[in-house]
Amino acid sequence: MENRTLNIPNILTLFRIFLVPFIVVVLLTKFQFEKWFYLNRETLAVILIIIASITDLLDGYLARKRGEVTTLGQLLDPIADKLLVSSVLISLVDMRLAPAYLVVIIIAREFAVTGIRMVAAIHQVSIPAGKLGKLKMTTEVISMCFIIFGNQKDWELMLDIGKIILYLVALVAVISMIEYLWIFIKKVDLLKENSAR
Repeated sequence: MENRTLNIPNILTLFRIFLVPFIVVVLLTKFQFEKWFYLNRETLAVILIIIASITDLLDGYLARKRGEVTTLGQLLDPIADKLLVSSVLISLVDMRLAPAYLVVIIIAREFAVTGIRMVAAIHQVSIPAGKLGKLKMTTEVISMCFIIFGNQKDWELMLDIGKIILYLVALVAVISMIEYLWIFIKKVDLLKENSAR
């Protein structure tokens, strides 16, 4: 059982969680030396985020292809995604690179969708990630990378583009939350349940 649980997809997910504090440290900690491994902190942070995002793509693909979908993986994968996105976005607010209200909208959506899925699970209903949710994750990563890399002299245009994409992320986040809520209402008829009491 342990061999099945601790498989390659789950190891990749755990590695993604392991990367999160390093990304935050790189973004928020100023050391005496200017560069990390010959890279400035913006470049290193973007590389780490891209590596984390690649593990997100790989773990799901490998789990399905190898028939190694586990309960642990299904639990850890969304947690890893939320940790990565929330940690980086909060760091960007601290660095004054992202508007706090946009980040609150995006993170609040994550909590709302998690709540919807938990209530659905209680009713033994599964709500898989939709296309809008996947689009949101992709645009989040692109936006974060643009904003971080744009935090350098002569790269201000990338910063501005990243902020514009972040507004798109917030819009997609709200729309996808409504989509999850609509699926939830269709699958779990709470109104009938309440009237039956």
